Amino acid sequence: MSLAAALPDVIRDFERVDADVVAQAAGFASSILADVAGRRGALHGRIAPLAPSMRFAGPALTVEVRPGDNLMIHAALALARPGDVIVVDGKGDLSSALMGEIMSQQAVALGVVAVVIDGAVRDAEAIRALGLPMFAAGLNPNGPTKSVAGRLNHPVSVGGVTVRAGDLVVGDADGVTVVEREKAAALMPLAAEKVAAETQRIADIQSRKALRPAWLDGALRAAGVIGDGEAL
Repeated sequence: MSLAAALPDVIRDFERVDADVVAQAAGFASSILADVAGRRGALHGRIAPLAPSMRFAGPALTVEVRPGDNLMIHAALALARPGDVIVVDGKGDLSSALMGEIMSQQAVALGVVAVVIDGAVRDAEAIRALGLPMFAAGLNPNGPTKSVAGRLNHPVSVGGVTVRAGDLVVGDADGVTVVEREKAAALMPLAAEKVAAETQRIADIQSRKALRPAWLDGALRAAGVIGDGEAL
């Protein structure tokens, strides 16, 4: 069997991150999840929400398109399930929008919870009013073509991060973080612990109990800034 036959361009069935894990992840900031994942999985900062209030969590439905063509995003909408996040490898191209108001309306009607595009979109005001979390690399009023084949639910590279169909994707005002499906459940307790630690740290700062981190002097010594036995 050839590689092409073994890996069709459209993969219809794949395992999604567990719904309970998605529900837990929705309560954490994208920054918290990136930190507990080893400070990795955060997409390039060029991919940003159309409005700071936009946030989401869900399993990735991955799309690869040729720059300036959105045929496969239409195909993705045809396969999407409620709760999915459509994640598009648009090659960072900003010469034309890959989605606008009409497709965003369709996404909402289908139950898609968010769209992440490494490319441009348009109809920004209408999408903001609609409330669909739309994260993109930029805006462009020019429309796309709909004629070039791409791939669905293959691994894609979006904002410098590999995203696989079914992976956990979380976005908010800071940007988007992707966590491998197999690792997502194990990271939820770590995320909760980090939130608790940061909450306590902020309380200690506000009460003036601890105005600098306890690890600072040790890190400065390790970096050679201060000598053994010295402190700031």
